[in-house]
Amino acid sequence: MINQTKKVAFHTLGCKLNFSETSTIARNLKDHGYQKVEFTDSADVYVINTCSVTANADRECRTIVKNALKANPDGFVVVVGCYAQLKPEEIAQMEGVDLVLGAAEKFNVAQYLENLNKQEEAIIHSCEIEEADFYVGSYSIGDRTRAFLKVQDGCDYKCTYCTIPLARGISRSDTMDNVLKNAREIAEKGIKEIVLTGVNIGDYGKGEFGNKKHEHTFLELVQELDKVDNIDRIRISSIEPNLLKNETIEFVSKSERFVPHFHIPLQSGSDEILKKMKRRYLSNLYIDRVTKIREVLPHACIGVDVIVGFPGETEELFLETYNFLNQLPISYLHVFTYSERDNTEAIGFEGVVDPAERKRRNKMLRILSEKKRQAFYQTQLGSTQKVLWEHDNKEGKMFGFTENYVKVQTDFDASLVNQTQLVELIRINHNGNVEVKIKEQEPILS
Repeated sequence: MINQTKKVAFHTLGCKLNFSETSTIARNLKDHGYQKVEFTDSADVYVINTCSVTANADRECRTIVKNALKANPDGFVVVVGCYAQLKPEEIAQMEGVDLVLGAAEKFNVAQYLENLNKQEEAIIHSCEIEEADFYVGSYSIGDRTRAFLKVQDGCDYKCTYCTIPLARGISRSDTMDNVLKNAREIAEKGIKEIVLTGVNIGDYGKGEFGNKKHEHTFLELVQELDKVDNIDRIRISSIEPNLLKNETIEFVSKSERFVPHFHIPLQSGSDEILKKMKRRYLSNLYIDRVTKIREVLPHACIGVDVIVGFPGETEELFLETYNFLNQLPISYLHVFTYSERDNTEAIGFEGVVDPAERKRRNKMLRILSEKKRQAFYQTQLGSTQKVLWEHDNKEGKMFGFTENYVKVQTDFDASLVNQTQLVELIRINHNGNVEVKIKEQEPILS
């Protein structure tokens, strides 16, 4: 039996999916007698959950390992996650790392912690990615107002720039029963909002072992989750445009729980670049999805992922993307600068874009994103909306989001934390947030 005094700390890089998985690993270690502490505290074990999407994964990981050893020079450092699956030997060479776990091993951290003495050479337990063909359900509950609920993992797409299939394996899904069980557990903890996460959530339904016959569709998942009691809001995180069906959009438009907020990766507004990326749609389909959302949910928030500087993206093709996005009635952008990835098809493509030019294009689109967000917020002024207040207190202010993802603020009031309240949206302030007038003093009871 592990001594109850063993302490463990966690640091998560990357996406919502990583946060949900870190929470699951933390709960597992708690069951094995570990006490969770802050990453800045002295802990016996430090678990770092890494990401492979950012260009500087190597540097980020080294910095976090150093931070862990500052807190406790004798701390046992475990590195897991996408970067750990893709480049375990690289991580094992980092000073201070003791254990590297791949995609299949990370959910069983406890079994690898028999000996917590610092290692002269890091130990690697990393399966071939083909062996990551099983599903582990997870959800995060670190935030009192929302939980990230994982429903799917892996990806069968072959986008030429992406390492995620190499890091996470084939597309596979949680069972419907387990997703609903996890959703009810979240509701029982008093959390008001669930965010559905996965690598490719629109592909939901492929069996938990990756069998290709879909057990259920994403629409059926949405319909069943809509029936779970005591959850105020359910938000769909990111869904591929070719997998976001009209039926799902229509269902969300009538749902009491699913909120009018869609995040739909585009990556490029140029059909030539989309084909080079091996995306599964062209720009016309993307226009159709945005048009459909605006038709049934005029006030919906629509977020977009876009990559700049992909090989072969000339200035003319970049401007095609810029103009495409400028004309679309969207609400904000997440802009990524293309970076070369080992073992991807795109690494051998011609037409490499100069890094300084990639940076310039990124900045242009980030400015466009801010204009889009402000324009969207402007359309919401004067409306009455439900806001879910969060726990942060920054200089006497508290913040929350409307159902359609407008960030609002008011004077801090501890009694409002994790409560839903009706407010009128008044003005956009110098921070870009919307100030509100309280319509109801009492929070809305669930």
